[in-house]
Amino acid sequence: MIEKDYSLSPRVDKMGIDDRVARIKARSIKKEAKVQGLKMILNMIDLTTLEGADTDGKVRQMCYKAIHPHDSLPDLPTTAAVCVYPTFVKTAVKAVKGSGVKVASVATAFPSGHSSRKIKLMDTKIAVDNGADEVDMVISRGRFHSGDYNFIFDEIAAIKEACGKARLKVILETGELGTYDKVRRASDIAMDAGADFIKTSTGKISPAATLPVTLVMLEAIKDHYYATGRMVGMKPAGGISNSKLALQYLVMVKETLGGKWLTNEWFRFGASSLANDVLMQLEKQASGNYQAKEYFSID
Repeated sequence: MIEKDYSLSPRVDKMGIDDRVARIKARSIKKEAKVQGLKMILNMIDLTTLEGADTDGKVRQMCYKAIHPHDSLPDLPTTAAVCVYPTFVKTAVKAVKGSGVKVASVATAFPSGHSSRKIKLMDTKIAVDNGADEVDMVISRGRFHSGDYNFIFDEIAAIKEACGKARLKVILETGELGTYDKVRRASDIAMDAGADFIKTSTGKISPAATLPVTLVMLEAIKDHYYATGRMVGMKPAGGISNSKLALQYLVMVKETLGGKWLTNEWFRFGASSLANDVLMQLEKQASGNYQAKEYFSID
């Protein structure tokens, strides 16, 4: 049973959040810093395939790209992880073995979150038993909107326990929460219940990740860190398809949380299409020319 009254979570200054985001969008990043930032972004991406038409072959192809993002560009980092359904975890683990790329798996009746606690725990156990390093769970948003915050807390805590050594990312599906205040409340519950990361979205609804919502979540992480000394990671997911926007996220993380969070241990992008745009921008910086999109695999 939790002791904290989450109905009393801090209110969010919407005008202040929107003003800070507007100032971040106005920043300009020069060439050397831009190249460094682009490589950092690539190394923070969870390359993802979560479609009904997924196959073992498609998962293996994605894993190859995660390890070898672009053969003609030297000194590129790998992506941070690949993210798949639990049934493809074994395939992904074998494909990325020895590369340092993590295997993440969605669980808990992704993307709706509508299932029993028993099924959600079984879903998580399948992913972990098959070798997943990380689990991306989705909260029961209906129960959240009903004000059943104890249920949300207990569910996250139970999934965290089932993860064992695997790290837990908790998806809030912020596009359905409606207000910054609710995003802050859901963030606080997830972190207090043991989340290793908080994540904006499943990528299955719109809007997904946005700069203002991510800033609200970063501020929650900062307050949690000051209160407990425990670092929690952040993963904006969905809707981040170009490098310029991703660089703005990095600026926001640095200015809100500091440089300690600027590694893939504590910050991720859930945006597969972003990888190709980053590679196109790096090719432009290296050669002066853009390559056509056809030169890059579609994942």
